Amino acid sequence: MKKESSVCNCVNIRRAAQSVTEIYDGHLAPSGLKIGQFSMLKHIQAMAPVNVSRLAEKMRLDRTTLVRGLKTLEKDGLILDTAETGTRSRSLTLTQKGEDVLNTAVKLWEQAQKHIENKLGYGTLKDLTALLLKIESLTP
Repeated sequence: MKKESSVCNCVNIRRAAQSVTEIYDGHLAPSGLKIGQFSMLKHIQAMAPVNVSRLAEKMRLDRTTLVRGLKTLEKDGLILDTAETGTRSRSLTLTQKGEDVLNTAVKLWEQAQKHIENKLGYGTLKDLTALLLKIESLTP
């Protein structure tokens, strides 16, 4: 089936994002992670220990959306709240299981990265990245 663009820029961008997400999720499937979970784990690993507000700010995600994703990672034993009992702020770190899953997932993520680069070409991908930054800067 031939794909056609929409007259709506938003629809076109969302469709492209959905296609890219499917590629990454497909590559990451053996690790049990989806690209959003992978990103959360990478950010927590880099920022640990990190509270939810700082993580949401860094990832540029709505706090409610982030908390929903974190619950799954915590339930699966991939992250741990190391804050002292009785404190209101969470302090997130990866568990050993989280580190192990992430180490496996990084290799799969690299394959997805190469897949996208091979399909689009390095120059096109570089131009696309610059354009995406411009699009992202449309909002304050």
